[in-house]
Amino acid sequence: MTADVSNGKDPAAEKGPGVVKGLKGVLAADSSICLVDGSAGVLLYRGYSIDDLAEHSSFEEVAYLLFKGDLPTAQELDEFDNPLSRDATLTPQVRDFLKSLPTSVPPMTALRSAVSVAGCYDPHAEDNSPDGAYRLAIRLTAKVATMVAAIHRLRQGRSLIEPVPDKPFAWNFMHMLKGSEPTPDEVKAMDLILILHAEHGFNASTFAARVIVATLTDVYSAVTGAIGALKGALHGGANTAVLETLQQIGSVDKVAAYIDETRAKKGKFMGFGHAVYQTEDPRAKHLKHLSGRLGKEQDETKWYDMSVEMERLVVPAIGKNCNVDFYSASVQHYLGIPKDLFTCIFAASRVSGWCAHILEQLADNKIIRPSAHYVGPEHRNYVPVEKRK
Repeated sequence: MTADVSNGKDPAAEKGPGVVKGLKGVLAADSSICLVDGSAGVLLYRGYSIDDLAEHSSFEEVAYLLFKGDLPTAQELDEFDNPLSRDATLTPQVRDFLKSLPTSVPPMTALRSAVSVAGCYDPHAEDNSPDGAYRLAIRLTAKVATMVAAIHRLRQGRSLIEPVPDKPFAWNFMHMLKGSEPTPDEVKAMDLILILHAEHGFNASTFAARVIVATLTDVYSAVTGAIGALKGALHGGANTAVLETLQQIGSVDKVAAYIDETRAKKGKFMGFGHAVYQTEDPRAKHLKHLSGRLGKEQDETKWYDMSVEMERLVVPAIGKNCNVDFYSASVQHYLGIPKDLFTCIFAASRVSGWCAHILEQLADNKIIRPSAHYVGPEHRNYVPVEKRK
């Protein structure tokens, strides 16, 4: 009898031929959305350098680029902004649902569930046609940020802030989080966070979204699943751990001792190293610069100074550069965002990348159905329960 029905090989004779645990390096599909060159430290969205996009673009332009394949003209951007602004308002059902949750519910749990609830009340949720899925991509990109802001304010016992029409996406997001007009540097910071986190190839949550939508379920289900994947500690929570580390250290003069102690215990330095990049994460330098600016603006450079000192000492000690999460922690802290909301901010950005991949998957769909190498027992005879020992 053949125990492994997927490839006809006997697992007793050969354990896992061709199996790549975690699928690292396995090419699962063609994609024109994002290039991540880990050896060269290059990140391209649709062929555009992340450096150029971070310096010159806006999140709205980047979302359009990811969805449509090209940067928009002024008219195309205006036509894209209209539904993006209109769809940012939450339906009464979603607002009521979020208000019904205990404030103890983790923010990512609330966000995951809110997206699922939103799909229940969207009459177009099941429309997977090219135009229908594109409209849903815009709608979800608009609404997830509003959901995140609502979750934040409800946990604080504060009233919800409505999005303001004709304001930029990052301005609205910061305004809905704070409840007051953000400073230009705060808007720039949020825009940069959204741009830098929007897309990063076949990471766990993006691949989860593609696997789900490949069954031809609805877009809301795919995004809900992606949020569930991002919620995991091995995916979306690194910048939270970075801030916890900085808070634990407390001051610049204690950084060196912390590093020595952590190395002696063979501990990990959160925010250093990357599963893909063997050189510097190209996103990190932009957040480092912005962290310094925000620290000076708020006359509290401690978090930036501690981060710089950690980077100075850790990189030569372990041979790993800091990644996007490292300076993202201090930037978001300067913006007044609590650390347990960091992954939700990530989701508010990455939903654009998820939706771009959902659209790409639907355009040339084939269900994603890998095989497993069976390593269980060979054929066993059934024994009635009364005769089992």
